Amino acid sequence: MTPKCRRSLKVADEAIRQARKQIDWLGVLPAQAAQAVLKTYHQAWKNCWEGRAGEPTFKTRTRSVMSVDIPQGRDLQIKRVHRRWGMVNIPKVGRVRFRWTRDLPVGKKASEDHRITGARLVKDALGWHITFRVQTLAPPSGPHIGAEVGIDVGVNVPLALSDGNHQDHGRLARLADGTADRDKWPNLHEKARLLRLERRAAHRRSFRNPGEKISRRLTNTYAQIKRLRATATRRATDWQHQTTTYLARTYGVIVVEKLEISNMIKSARGTIENPGNNVAKKSGLNRSISQEAWGRTVTMLAYKTARNGGALHKVPAPNTSRRCSACGFITPGSREDQSTFVCKNPDCGWSGNADYNAARNVLHLYRMGHALVPAAGRAVVRRAHSVQPSTAR
Repeated sequence: MTPKCRRSLKVADEAIRQARKQIDWLGVLPAQAAQAVLKTYHQAWKNCWEGRAGEPTFKTRTRSVMSVDIPQGRDLQIKRVHRRWGMVNIPKVGRVRFRWTRDLPVGKKASEDHRITGARLVKDALGWHITFRVQTLAPPSGPHIGAEVGIDVGVNVPLALSDGNHQDHGRLARLADGTADRDKWPNLHEKARLLRLERRAAHRRSFRNPGEKISRRLTNTYAQIKRLRATATRRATDWQHQTTTYLARTYGVIVVEKLEISNMIKSARGTIENPGNNVAKKSGLNRSISQEAWGRTVTMLAYKTARNGGALHKVPAPNTSRRCSACGFITPGSREDQSTFVCKNPDCGWSGNADYNAARNVLHLYRMGHALVPAAGRAVVRRAHSVQPSTAR
């Protein structure tokens, strides 16, 4: 942080201290929590000025997650009651019981190099949760000696790998009894219940006059819908964490496409003068892309590969799904089917899964030196001058 940022942070901290003495509701909030919010705000503007993120925006109570940060760990007084539950002291709240799901450095396990430095309370549709921040000394990771792999993200196959070790969460698959895997994605009963709740909410909303306060019954219905969707989101995030951790530990170099996801999920509705085509089909595709959360997957791979000594590279995305990975040519008509690639080149004729074909092309682009290198807020293509592009594999 620059000296100017430090001075402005100090001035803002003094202003908050003075406001806590004059405003009652602000004084109820712990001083450490207010300082943590202030530091987060300054860090957000620093990321914006340095080109790492956009401008910070205001967060409302309805569109953002409610959270309170506890930056000091010495006041938590964590104690394990038994195998499944523990107790923690929350400032301004008191002793609170929480579910013990991870091994924490408390008591004799805590040391100067391995200790709890803070916590955060988060409230979502499923209730209140507490997250502890643990400081520990991790041994430096050496270079990863794993193999290279190219990954193509998709809808039918979430993560297609160039070596054939595809990663699928089974969202589209069904068990023998016609239901989906309950441990990962909502089954048919949960989807039917969600549909009933949405219809019930629409029915109750039809009796609400403009400007009238929402009834308790409608609020309760909205809360049930949020809980169902939050459960599905948590299952999806859990699958992403487990899968990206496995990939980061298995492979030394991971190559993905540089995708402009915001452009891919734009609506095809068009305008009144120029209406779009296949609007409903494109809308369904946009929802499927958003549910897969490709950007979050790449973000997880980025920091997990670095933690394990590996590297994540990005290559240009154009024509990776249209080019044959066997002969290297782009022949019209090879991608007529969404899930199958059949090369129309008379000298080739290779056929296989379309996502697997794209993953092989992604890896080949990296090996030919077409990796994207970020420079001054933009991406440039790094080409290997000593290697000429080849159409053969």
